[in-house]
Amino acid sequence: MDRNTVTGLVLIFIITIAWAMYTMPSEEDLERQRAEQALQDSIAAAQADENRSISENDPQSEDPGNRDLPPPLPDDNEEQPRTALGVFGEAGISDTVRTIVRTPQYEVELTNIGAGPAKFTLYDHQTWDQQNMQIIRDTTRSAYSLGFLSEQNYNIETRNLRFEPLFDSDGVTLEEGESEQFSYQLQLDEDSRIVYTYTFYADTYQYDLDIRFDNMMEYISDSNVDLLWASALNLSERDREQDVLNAAAYVYAGGELEKFQRTETGTDEQIINGTIDWVSTRTRFFGQYIKPTANSNAAIIRSEVLGAPEDPDVIHLYQSGITSNISTDNVLSYEFFVGPLRYYDLREFDEHAYDVVEIGYALIRWFADPIVRYLVIPFFGIGSTIINNYGLLIILFGFIVKLILFPLTQKSFKSMAAMKELQPQMQEIKEKYSDDPQKQQKETIALYKKAGVNPLGGCLPMLLQFPILITLFFFFQNSMIIRQQPFLWASDLSAPDYIINLPFSIPFLGDQIAGFVLLMTAAMFVQTKVSGGMGGMGGGAPSSGGPNMKAFTYVLPFILLFVFNNFAAGLSLYYLVYNVLSVAQQAIIKKQVDAPDEAAGKSKKSVKGKKKRK
Repeated sequence: MDRNTVTGLVLIFIITIAWAMYTMPSEEDLERQRAEQALQDSIAAAQADENRSISENDPQSEDPGNRDLPPPLPDDNEEQPRTALGVFGEAGISDTVRTIVRTPQYEVELTNIGAGPAKFTLYDHQTWDQQNMQIIRDTTRSAYSLGFLSEQNYNIETRNLRFEPLFDSDGVTLEEGESEQFSYQLQLDEDSRIVYTYTFYADTYQYDLDIRFDNMMEYISDSNVDLLWASALNLSERDREQDVLNAAAYVYAGGELEKFQRTETGTDEQIINGTIDWVSTRTRFFGQYIKPTANSNAAIIRSEVLGAPEDPDVIHLYQSGITSNISTDNVLSYEFFVGPLRYYDLREFDEHAYDVVEIGYALIRWFADPIVRYLVIPFFGIGSTIINNYGLLIILFGFIVKLILFPLTQKSFKSMAAMKELQPQMQEIKEKYSDDPQKQQKETIALYKKAGVNPLGGCLPMLLQFPILITLFFFFQNSMIIRQQPFLWASDLSAPDYIINLPFSIPFLGDQIAGFVLLMTAAMFVQTKVSGGMGGMGGGAPSSGGPNMKAFTYVLPFILLFVFNNFAAGLSLYYLVYNVLSVAQQAIIKKQVDAPDEAAGKSKKSVKGKKKRK
């Protein structure tokens, strides 16, 4: 062994020993680790007690529809030991206390771990597999967390602390018109404490929270505090992909709604400064809102995507919160909504709360909003009191829409039929002035004027129909109205009505085919045949675009089979009705258009006969 080798081995030995001594935990670190483990054991014991209690009192607690749910969104302070939170870690009590509040519409389970709702179960709504609709995913602690910086420079999240209940009841049932208050406190010394007071109402999905800070400014470093909805929302629909696609967070401020939806793997946090009206997180049909009554100065949106975006099991997690300044009276007040995204419930909470439901592109929202709010929703609301079948209501609604649009369709059909009659003369002009485009255009315009035909007469009426069709497309795809409403073979009009299972998967189509989509496609083929090649959901007239355009109109129904196959059955049913009525409508209009031509033909024959007799 030469000298260089010996030197190298000695250096390696010295570096190894030095590194081991450097990384060896100190007594302070060991104490912190022991405290962390104690906290984890405490939380695990509390959760075990909760699960044991639930399994003893609720035989349906093992929800098979929720077994594959992802773990709750991690908390910033979840692993911080109580001793590492300074005076806040020493505050509170050691026991876990659960309290049940029942109303005619929901049941909420309050916990003193964070002083807030750990479960929110809706009575009138179920998941796709008929389990109770429990909105909150993490049931180990409060869904709400008050965050702030302590005077000792600790980041405090109150959902990691155990508050003391200021009431004795372990549950209450509210009857119609009743309300009840529940208060919790986190006491730091004889005069300093944080008090949460919830007020629940029997007749609404709304409830209130007042947070009072008694002599707390010596313990809080900054007067700005964050109230955050920290739990993810449970998914509820069989079509998980659609549910995930609709998951998002929202901020409404200054008359504008801003949507936050992460599409790439990773995490993100955004701060929106200014006076905030409300924040929200949602899935496809359910959501929660936080509305500050005063003193707001920012909104917090946190989003996380776990897994590849194209993976059907990808997880989207959203948190939303409000930053507020502790007022001069040291009280912050909030209004909450947790429940289904139904128009009348949301309108009662806030005039713009329903804006989170997609009813059309932003460009036509000014048009779609009044159509949906003042015509479509009232029709189904009033209609459901007379006809207790939403499939029949959709059929009736399609008939009414077609009746309203009949004048536009009739005008479009007649105009395009007139254009078709001018095709031979237009072709002559094109051939005659093939070398002079300006002369060709001038003669064509003169032909239009002479025949009294507007070249845009066939297009404009059709274009006026598109905003309505697009609005209804989004409405039936996203509306809570038809959720879990059965019709014929469809058990849920808000989900695809698959009736054919394929032994293989087709790109963009899948391995199943929906029933109403098949019928809609067949109706479109018939409509295309009747109208001479125009076909489609717009309901039009003969095509004058040549053989290529005519071939496309016959391919269009087949394309829409792929597009609509995985959409809501209610949407396909509506367009099925619309297209069947379009076939009848076009047959009527075609007869009206052909009648004058037939009369003119008979008149010419009569004149010729008279000349011959002479």
